Amino acid sequence: MIEAKGLTKRYGDRLAVDGISFTAKQGEIVGLLGPNGAGKTTTMRMLTGFMPPTTGSAQIAGHDIVEDSLEARRNVGYLPERVPLYPDMTVRGYVTFWAKLRGVKASKPAVDAALARFHLTDRQNQLVRHLSKGLKQRLGLAQALVHNPPVIILDEPTIGIDPQQVIEVRDAVRALGQDHTVLFSTHILSEAEQVCDRVLIINHGKIVAQGKPADLRRQLQPGSTLYVVTRGADKKKMRDLLASVPGVTHVEGSGDGFTVKANTDVRGELSTHISAAGVTLLEMRPVTTSLEDVFLELVKEG
Repeated sequence: MIEAKGLTKRYGDRLAVDGISFTAKQGEIVGLLGPNGAGKTTTMRMLTGFMPPTTGSAQIAGHDIVEDSLEARRNVGYLPERVPLYPDMTVRGYVTFWAKLRGVKASKPAVDAALARFHLTDRQNQLVRHLSKGLKQRLGLAQALVHNPPVIILDEPTIGIDPQQVIEVRDAVRALGQDHTVLFSTHILSEAEQVCDRVLIINHGKIVAQGKPADLRRQLQPGSTLYVVTRGADKKKMRDLLASVPGVTHVEGSGDGFTVKANTDVRGELSTHISAAGVTLLEMRPVTTSLEDVFLELVKEG
């Protein structure tokens, strides 16, 4: 549904996007993750036809964003970071306006469906100016979906709303992934991990990693990491004991216990060695790398 090849954007001497290439398949939710200023919004503006790329190409549902721009845009629903709202319109009037702009022939049933999908039917006669930020975000999603496009592009859809509204918008994005290809940008790491099938980590205009969150964690942290708490031996003796287990590569004191890194699963060996030394094992649990750890490591390397 989305295919980008070498997308580049320059503003004078500044290189905002540097040769980005990726694909997003039908029914896939892809997160564009990166710090502010990394090039996420510029990438989305190129894909939605708001600005042409300096070099490179992209297709939306098989239509080139430059050579067949109008048809490509017909296949996209776009929610920019700042939703373009008209405060003196009613909720229904606003969505109807966008439906007509996009050439939806049967606009009334399409508007009804969009309002119902984002739980706005009971507010359809309310003025936009009287909506909360969360409701405005849902209204923005309704206008992006009113023409039922195969591709949805969302730029920071949860920015500036309260935690309950964030949950509602995330649920809506997850639901969109059942019928649409969704590309959305965020700098909130937990959000990408909770919502996305796959993430693209972007820094300084380049994709520095991409894949499923779990796969990225495994790439950064091969082998296994365990947290071990014992009783019956002093710190130095315990550290030496843990380090002597075959397969263990690093032992570090952490709180009441130790973080043990190994190049294989050493849980059985650790338990056996600890028991043989007459030491009581109080706790042994895996330590997983979060997407935040992956992100920070990759950005640091970049």
